[in-house]
Amino acid sequence: MKICFIPIDNRPVCYTLPKDIAAMDENIELLLPPREYLGDLTKTAQIDKILDWMKSLSNCDVMILSLDTLAYGGLIPSRRGNETLDEIKSRIERLKPFLEGKKVYAFSSIMRISNNNYNEEEKEYWSEWGEKIFAYSYNGGGETDIPQEILDDYLAARKRNFEINKMYLNMNFDTLIFSKDDCAERGFNVDEARELERLGGITKTGADEIPLTLLARAIEKAIKVFVEFTEPEYKDRISNYEDVSIEKSVEGQIELAGLTRVFNRDEADIILIVNNFIEKQGELVMGWTTRGRGKCKLPDKPYAIADVRYANGADNDFVADILPKLDDNFYGYAGWNTSANTLGTILATIKVKYGGGKYNHEAFKKLQMVRFLDDWAYQANIRVNGQTPDIKDLMKPFEERLTKYKPTSSIMYSYPWNRSFEVEIIL
Repeated sequence: MKICFIPIDNRPVCYTLPKDIAAMDENIELLLPPREYLGDLTKTAQIDKILDWMKSLSNCDVMILSLDTLAYGGLIPSRRGNETLDEIKSRIERLKPFLEGKKVYAFSSIMRISNNNYNEEEKEYWSEWGEKIFAYSYNGGGETDIPQEILDDYLAARKRNFEINKMYLNMNFDTLIFSKDDCAERGFNVDEARELERLGGITKTGADEIPLTLLARAIEKAIKVFVEFTEPEYKDRISNYEDVSIEKSVEGQIELAGLTRVFNRDEADIILIVNNFIEKQGELVMGWTTRGRGKCKLPDKPYAIADVRYANGADNDFVADILPKLDDNFYGYAGWNTSANTLGTILATIKVKYGGGKYNHEAFKKLQMVRFLDDWAYQANIRVNGQTPDIKDLMKPFEERLTKYKPTSSIMYSYPWNRSFEVEIIL
């Protein structure tokens, strides 16, 4: 299967993670544009070069497209950019000829509303007015002391992006998803999602993982999944940065990935273990703790693990418990960023490993090494302790605990966006 894959931007989870997952099946040829064509924290993607690259491809079986990249130059430029509605529409018109006669899975983000005064990924005025813009949205408008010119600019950007999303509804996609990025329970973005649904659109909580879930969807293999929560009585709780319960988030990702959830364990092909939280999801780097079991009895049939007790990193007690017990039934682990990010990653891993045509076990080992080093070693330990500039020696004790997956070559670390939020692990 030949797949043309246009990521959101050049981060490791957007660019290298899809390649690492697809590499488990040697029958998948995943084609991505050169990484330098894609956007980053400060740079907009080179849209013309990406379109030229797409034109140069021989026939693909499937196209998986981040429409934010092709319309705005990336996820972050979709919030920051000042292009007019007509300028964005003209870019989309240039894309249309590439879609004719193709099987296309596409997604576009519903513009997020960050709940803090941190403007690294937003417009400059977010550093002073971000929290108040969030409150204004959450409360559905009303009285505010936000300067009128800032409020007008923000609302104009929202309206532009919303009009573009409505435009996509009239295009011929096999699957079109609108992603609810960093969502709360209420707000303008939630209202827009409801309106898109009313017009026939499909919305899903999450963002960065959606291309991975669409990759899973492209593999047409029937797989039955039984979901096992470590804290089943709390599966109705809502994760940080999301607007639906953890169970609904699981169900939505399973459906989009083209898997089937079953409620009889014996019927299942694979068990999805969800290490969820009690009451409220924790986040170690923010100092938010939470209660959880920290232990798990692994099944005697194929299983995979979504570790969502904490946002932005693994549950240390849980990983310490499972690492010595992982066996040949183990189909993968993920525990990065939001619950949706983790779920999309692990479901794509299941689909490729279980439903693939020509399995490559070395690629599976590499994928697991990277996920444990990133989600567990780095996010839940090194970064939490503020030890980020030169981490090679700090990571060695964790590397040694992962000898089952460790490659013979050296492991290198870098910060591709020059910040501690994401690390790149190069095997």
